[in-house]
Amino acid sequence: MKKKWTFIFAFSVLLCNAFSVLAQTEPEEIKVDGDKFQDFFYESIFQKSIENYDKSLAALDQCLKLKPNNATIYFEMGKNYLASKDYKNAYSSFEHAAQIDPNNKWFWVGLYDVCYETKDFNQAINIVSKIIPFDEEYKEDLVSLYMVTKQFDKALAGINELNEKVGKTERREMYKMEILSAGKFQNAEVTNLKDLIDKNPKEESNYIALIFLYSSNNEDDKAEEVAKKLEKEIPESVWAQISLFKNYIEKNDGSSAVKSMNAVLASPKVDPKIKHRILNEFLLFVNANPQFTADLDKAIGYFKNDKEINAAKEIGKFYHNKKQWDKAIKYYEMSEKNNSEIDLDTSLLWLQASTELKQFESVVKKAMTMIETYPAEPQFYYYAGLANNQLQLFKKAKDILEMGIDYVVDNKDLEINFNIQLGEAYNGLGDTAKKELYFNKANQLLKEKK
Repeated sequence: MKKKWTFIFAFSVLLCNAFSVLAQTEPEEIKVDGDKFQDFFYESIFQKSIENYDKSLAALDQCLKLKPNNATIYFEMGKNYLASKDYKNAYSSFEHAAQIDPNNKWFWVGLYDVCYETKDFNQAINIVSKIIPFDEEYKEDLVSLYMVTKQFDKALAGINELNEKVGKTERREMYKMEILSAGKFQNAEVTNLKDLIDKNPKEESNYIALIFLYSSNNEDDKAEEVAKKLEKEIPESVWAQISLFKNYIEKNDGSSAVKSMNAVLASPKVDPKIKHRILNEFLLFVNANPQFTADLDKAIGYFKNDKEINAAKEIGKFYHNKKQWDKAIKYYEMSEKNNSEIDLDTSLLWLQASTELKQFESVVKKAMTMIETYPAEPQFYYYAGLANNQLQLFKKAKDILEMGIDYVVDNKDLEINFNIQLGEAYNGLGDTAKKELYFNKANQLLKEKK
């Protein structure tokens, strides 16, 4: 037989425990003597099965007259009262049964049922303590009860005991995170983790938890010490390298940081989000220490098949925002080389960066190639026209710009730029009237923007 109890706490955690029968037999299975007693007893069982709780209780009253000190009858009465939500009489009945026979687990379980239904969690703790000697699985319930009653010191002790004896569970780990987030119990957890590491130096998870605790308290030296101990005990542990990478970066030890970074990026065990964060931290480091640029370029290779983030493009945008145009172009070109599909956004960023560097011949070539692929994308016509103007190829600029302006829709800034470049083209061609026409259009659009 199995039962389940569910608690819904403020932090929305579903708590479930399966209870197994040990050596005891549930009371309703106990054989009863006497034909008359048996008749009343089985009548009560039948009436309860069809939810006629009043009739079932009446039959049990007759049983009590025949055997007034029978624990099983009080237990059955408790179940009827509980089913009909008469919690006061249910508790009293189960309590009578437990007083008569305190060694029967099921009588205490009945009391626990009532405490659950009435949300009397403090009393439930007392009851569960009586059940645990019969069934240690109830220690899980006890931890949950300590959580809901905010007895976090006892909950933490129970969690650590269960983790060591039966292994960790996701639910208990969530409890522990909640407890330790308050900070009050972190010292006790540090001591516990150190003890666990001493007992079992090959268990990686305890090192990771201790590193996390030290890092969250800005105790970086202690975190590094634990990471180095982890690296020594478990050389293949990538988690040691994650912590060491951070410390190497902070100490400006680029060579060591590169070694740790590469170990992390190469590991299939590490979540991509962690890898992206490490790459970003190394990018900031390289920006201040350009001698490690080659290592950054190599690191991008680890993200070649990443479908979520285009690492080379993002690094290009980093340098783009800093107006380091040559570096931005380098990574945009790397992005395009690493990806078989043409990315419109990367191409536009490349054109802007190359325009800033006045590489107009390259801009014309790139823009015209992109027009073949995206014939309705006006920005490529704009860059081709702008670059031809700068190369004093005004007729080509005019033709391209007049072709592309028809594709401009709901983009006033781009429309202004097109008119300015058309004005420049006609100015170069010596057509003053057309020059004034397009410059005036640009000025009018600027006024409308304001």
